[in-house]
Amino acid sequence: MPEPTTPCYVYDLAEIRRSYGTLSRNLPQPSKILYALKANPHPDVVATLLGQGCRAEVSSPGELDAALRAGADARDVLYTGPAKRREDLDTAIAAGVRQFSADSAYAVRELASVAAYHGVTIRYLLRVNPELAQAVAGLAMTGMASQFGADEDAILAKPHEFTRYPEAVFDGLHFYLATNMKDTDSLMTQFRVALKTALRVEEILDVQLNTLDLGGGFGAPYAVTGQVAANHGLAGQLSAELDSTFPNWREQRPLVVFESGRALVATSGKLLTRVLDVKRTHGKRIVVLDSGIHQLGGMAGLRRVPPLRPDVLATASAAQELESAIVCGPLCTPLDRWSSDHPLPAVAPGDLLAVPNVGAYGLTASLALFLSHPMPVELVVDGSRVVSATQLTTFRREVEPPY
Repeated sequence: MPEPTTPCYVYDLAEIRRSYGTLSRNLPQPSKILYALKANPHPDVVATLLGQGCRAEVSSPGELDAALRAGADARDVLYTGPAKRREDLDTAIAAGVRQFSADSAYAVRELASVAAYHGVTIRYLLRVNPELAQAVAGLAMTGMASQFGADEDAILAKPHEFTRYPEAVFDGLHFYLATNMKDTDSLMTQFRVALKTALRVEEILDVQLNTLDLGGGFGAPYAVTGQVAANHGLAGQLSAELDSTFPNWREQRPLVVFESGRALVATSGKLLTRVLDVKRTHGKRIVVLDSGIHQLGGMAGLRRVPPLRPDVLATASAAQELESAIVCGPLCTPLDRWSSDHPLPAVAPGDLLAVPNVGAYGLTASLALFLSHPMPVELVVDGSRVVSATQLTTFRREVEPPY
């Protein structure tokens, strides 16, 4: 395969299938895996995971469109998010989506209102913000003041507000307590909190759960070398907890589901970039690349992904002596720097470098519009076979003035 135009994201579908197999083997069975499109909504990536048996979890009209274009059945899509515009609910219900996640009593009322307008009945999972926060290595999502989920006290105060609408039928509970947890112990800590909370909320609402969404939080390397943790022992430990909490879960009462993005696609992707310039200034070697913070790592500054300290690897196989370098991108700002002290071999303009493990939270989690550089090419391969090559474009379209 000839060297591609750079910058270029490369996604390997064979690696995605391998990652799905690893995650599936280390989860309790029977259970279902939802693919969180926020990690990477590329249609070939989504279609591959749908083909493995994943359902789609979306949180925007664009993600819903990507899922449907990739072949998802709208009836199998879970539409989540802490707030949803009425027009977005209209679009989703008109497209056939019938399962949503709701984060408050008001959100349930809005779902019921839009469903009644369309003359349909929808099912919803109530996302819960547990009272007991647990310290974890990853990024906490609930267990504190948060836009995600309804507090247990709010549910206890007015339980009928969550079950009163015939058009929005309570289907179960949704948890996602933390993200990017690196070990089984951290995951089990969060899952135990979720299971205890689920029992309390089930009693408060006087309902039986059809679906129990335990979220995920499975960790994966981000822009550095490494592999997704296998989480050996997780299936056995969590199965035992489920046996004691919901004795009929093996008969799918409730159906247990998990969500994952990075653990499914992180290791499938790499970013290829070329050296544009090499110079020395104030005693430091400066390596300037044709990719930078606008194409990788934008959300790292918001703590949505780990702090960005990417491994920039030479693609040539010959071993060479390494020397420290400041690694910069092409943007006209001093902030465009991946590293101030990165070991690199001798490189020259035109050399091809690669950043590993960026299949999740890469291009679509970036600042790609800043300074209006061209979007990277996205190249999809399946092992050694090229599947597709595409490039996002930016454009403006005329709309009616909002007044």
